Amino acid sequence: MSTYVIGDIQGCCDALLRLLDLCRFDPAADRLICAGDLVARGPDSLGTLRLVHGLGNAATAVLGNHDLHLLALAQGIGKARDGLDAVVEADDADVLLDWLASRPLALHHLATDTLIIHAGLAPQWTVTQVVALAAEAQAVFADRRRRRAFLPHMYGNEPARWRDDLGGDARIRFIVNCLTRARYCTALGKFEFSEKGRPGRQADDLLPWFAAPDRRSAGTPIVFGHWSTLGQIEWPRHRVWGLDTGCVWGGPLTALRLEDRALIQVPCSG
Repeated sequence: MSTYVIGDIQGCCDALLRLLDLCRFDPAADRLICAGDLVARGPDSLGTLRLVHGLGNAATAVLGNHDLHLLALAQGIGKARDGLDAVVEADDADVLLDWLASRPLALHHLATDTLIIHAGLAPQWTVTQVVALAAEAQAVFADRRRRRAFLPHMYGNEPARWRDDLGGDARIRFIVNCLTRARYCTALGKFEFSEKGRPGRQADDLLPWFAAPDRRSAGTPIVFGHWSTLGQIEWPRHRVWGLDTGCVWGGPLTALRLEDRALIQVPCSG
C-alpha cells in the first residue's frame, strides 16, 4: 500500500489521470491525498472533482483557498471564474459540494507521522493543536447551516496573529486563512496574507511560515501546496515538502509518496 500526496491540481484533470497512471495507483490498495485546490483556473474543475470523489475511500483532500471560493460561489458570494460555474450548475453539484465541504483542513498521516495542509501554520501551533483547530473549522463547513452563516464573513486578513482567546468568526477566519492562504509571517507570527512572491522578494521583516523561529510544529514532516512561485521544495532543514509546481501555469503536476518520500511528476500536458 502506498500513499500519494498530490500538489495543486486546479482543474488539470488530464494531468491528474496521467500522474495516477504513472504512479500505478490502485484504489483497492493505495491512498490519494490532494493537498488542496482541486479546482479553479484549469480546464476541467468539474471532471477533477468527479474523479477524486469517485475514488471513494481511496481518496481525500485538504481544503485549499480555491476550494473554499467554490463553496462561497455556490452560495452566491463572489464572482464566477475559471470554469467554476460549470461545477455550480452541474446536476451532481450538491453531492460534489457537500463532499468538498466535508474535507479536512489538515490531515495527520499517522503511519508516516506527516502533516498535510494546503498553505501554512502559525508558529505557535503544535501539531496536536493544528489537528484540533482544523477540526473546528471543518465542522463549520461540513454543516450546511453553519457554512451559510460563516461564508459571508470568511474573507479578510484580520486577525493577522493567533491568540488562544480568539472567538467567533474571527477565530475561524484566522484558522482558515492560515491553513489555506498563508505564506509569510514575522518572527512573532504576524501574517501578511497578501504577500505572494518567492523568498527573497518579501519585506525585510517577513519569513516563510516554515522558517519562523521556534515554530512548534518543526519536529513533524509537513507537506503543503499553494505556493507556485516557491515551487517544489525539499528542505530537510525545515522538514517541509512543497508540492505546488504550477501545473496550471505550465509546470508539472507533482506527487510525493509518503512511505519513501519519492517524487513523481508529469508535464502539464501529455
